[in-house]
Amino acid sequence: MANLSSESVAESWTPSTEYERGAVQQQLEHLLASPLFHSSKRYGQFLRFVVVRTLDGKASQLKERVLGIEIFDRAADYDTNTDPIVRVTAAEIRKRIDQYYQDPNHSQEIRLFLPSGSYVPQFSWPGHPNGFPEKDSGAPVSASRALKAASVPSSQVSASRRSLDAAKTVVVGIAVALVLIAGWMVWRGSRPRLVQQFWGPFTTSSEPTLFCIADQVQHDNIRLRDAAEPQREITLPDSMVMVIVDDLNPLVNIAGTLRTYGKTYRVLPESTTTLTDLRRGPSVFIGAFDNGWTLRLTAPLRFHFVNEPSMAKLWIEDRDHPEKREWLLDRLQQQTEDYKDYAIVARFVAPDSDQLSVVAAGIGRGGTVAAGEFLVDEHRMDEMSKQLPADWQKKNIEVVLETQVIQGRSGPPRVRAVHFW
Repeated sequence: MANLSSESVAESWTPSTEYERGAVQQQLEHLLASPLFHSSKRYGQFLRFVVVRTLDGKASQLKERVLGIEIFDRAADYDTNTDPIVRVTAAEIRKRIDQYYQDPNHSQEIRLFLPSGSYVPQFSWPGHPNGFPEKDSGAPVSASRALKAASVPSSQVSASRRSLDAAKTVVVGIAVALVLIAGWMVWRGSRPRLVQQFWGPFTTSSEPTLFCIADQVQHDNIRLRDAAEPQREITLPDSMVMVIVDDLNPLVNIAGTLRTYGKTYRVLPESTTTLTDLRRGPSVFIGAFDNGWTLRLTAPLRFHFVNEPSMAKLWIEDRDHPEKREWLLDRLQQQTEDYKDYAIVARFVAPDSDQLSVVAAGIGRGGTVAAGEFLVDEHRMDEMSKQLPADWQKKNIEVVLETQVIQGRSGPPRVRAVHFW
């Protein structure tokens, strides 16, 4: 959180009283109820865990391995170098907290943030150097004020009675409204969530979900250090596949959502994924122009990826309106790190494998990150649902998303087109 780190650390404070801890816990609930967090169980679980541990005086326990074990159900001896789920999740949470406090409506709220490189949350309260405002002193009313209150003219008493009657009417109206709202919330809460409905065919499948992600570079050797003499390095022949860090965002988001429903998964690089792998069960394809399977499977769809031979311009084409290039990415503009990116999110039965497939793929990396966020965000999926028929769960779905990328970081996904068949 670049705009908070130095200032907030200087003004940070550690809640020490019940009043202070209660205020922080209340702010945590506000944060988790926001659209940035309420649709992601894993992000909320992570943030709540570290805040509660800190308020309980157990901040020293907030280490990467502990979080991996407690939150992500990793084995006690898991390798944090090869499994960066804690670091990736924390980075995404920092981004979302940053977005929350960019809203002017939250400028005077308690600020909760994760300093870069740490999993121990810190807090500050803008405008209050001590970290919290003074509570009402609760001083008793003076005798003179009480006497004045008792000497009110009768005309004012009548007016007061009328005001009291009006107030009673308002209170009754509010009570009725609250009952209606509560009933609506109970009804809404009884419906399956959109995210759950979208991923239902995956979570009910007997086979694990396959994630097919792009692989970029294959190394022919690896450098290893001597255990007895770490300064000494030995180069040995080996083969390793590298993946783009931004592709891990949708992988972690979606895999975390599937795990909340008890679903297992496996990950394969695009270069080694075979049709036999895809025919075993449902699959998720991440990335577009660096993932041949994505391009092959989306090519027959209404919305699909197209590019110039030079790869200078890439876009999503609408087969119904091929003359239009509304969803285009110019690579020269992309180099400025301030541009609009576009993505395809689709759920359909792939003819090649005859299995259900989901695509989360942007033209650029920012679009892929936004696609992964959309697929686990209840609020964003609400935008899609407004354009779907009542029986959409039984149909194939394709959505075009737009996101504004600023300084290389993608903003929230916006629905630009929806197609179903």
